[in-house]
Amino acid sequence: MSQKIDLLKPVLTGQPVIPVLLIDKVEHAVPLARALAKGGLPAIEITLRTAAALQAIKAVADEVPEAIVGAGTILDAKNYQDAVAAGSRFIVSPGVTRNILDAANDSAVPLLPAAITPGEMLSLRDEGYRYLKFFPAEQSGGAAFLKAMSSPLADLSFCPTGGISLANANNYLSLPNVICVGGSWVAPANLVEAGDWDAITKLASDACKLKA
Repeated sequence: MSQKIDLLKPVLTGQPVIPVLLIDKVEHAVPLARALAKGGLPAIEITLRTAAALQAIKAVADEVPEAIVGAGTILDAKNYQDAVAAGSRFIVSPGVTRNILDAANDSAVPLLPAAITPGEMLSLRDEGYRYLKFFPAEQSGGAAFLKAMSSPLADLSFCPTGGISLANANNYLSLPNVICVGGSWVAPANLVEAGDWDAITKLASDACKLKA
């Protein structure tokens, strides 16, 4: 089994922050993706937590060629397949099961699975995974925990997500085993609802200045 690192690594190394987006209205998807890409964050994760999510992914995939759209909150094989069919170019899961791993193995689209314990990390390492999501990051030991993992699990790299903001992102990005972080602060709900795309572009631009 392979993680398809050649496809996933460029997404994770291309920017210090992967926006994690919860989109309630499909009509917000395209201008939001354009605003983030304009600010320097073309890779985005649209979470499957709303009824609009799959349509939002399809809209971005079809209409925003400068964006790299992925799907998050993938809970099972059907979620995986639906997200790929909608146009997702990478998949993110909050944990992992055998069914999700099998779906990843059967798909051309790479998976970034989450792990929060050394046992989960080692299990995914045995499956050939080297890039993992660390979620929920702040609630699971934060940067101090990942720093402790950097020596015994030196060949694993992480994208921590959960409780990360502009204020604490560099605590993670300064670690040798952190490749990028995931965050929702670059697209706050009030700005999305107001359609203030210029403000979101500014937040994306500020995020790009973080240490990668």
